[in-house]
Amino acid sequence: MAGFVQELWESIFTPGTTPTLLVATNVTFASLQLVLLLLLVATYSIHFIILSFLCGGLWWAINWFAAELKVAQAKEAREKARSQRAAAQSSDDSETEVETTPAPITKGKPTLGSKEVKITEQTGDLKLRSEPTSSSGTKSSVSTEDEWEKVSENENEKDK
Repeated sequence: MAGFVQELWESIFTPGTTPTLLVATNVTFASLQLVLLLLLVATYSIHFIILSFLCGGLWWAINWFAAELKVAQAKEAREKARSQRAAAQSSDDSETEVETTPAPITKGKPTLGSKEVKITEQTGDLKLRSEPTSSSGTKSSVSTEDEWEKVSENENEKDK
């Protein structure tokens, strides 16, 4: 009994489910069902029937989850063993690393990546704005100042 309690205490801190923890869980739920049955017999209250169904559902769900977890862990272990065997069979025992370099970009006729995309030629002329004669600020600050001047002129005309 002392060994079971010690294993139970250690299984609490072990990730996943352990057989000791599942046994303790099943014993606890069975005891709870027994207590609920005794209370039902003693009081004839429907509440204990409802609690018994809830307890049974939770008990089943915990055992189902533990079984699914066990199946998933077994599947993961099989896949890991399979990948290790495949890696062992495919290794050439040479530790030479091969570095690959990307293909050089060639200038000239562009290659098409897709038949749906069409390359269009640029139409129209692009014109640069003429630089202002004043040397105060950049092009954007000058154009902003010009806009403010237009706004202030419009306000002066409204006041008249």
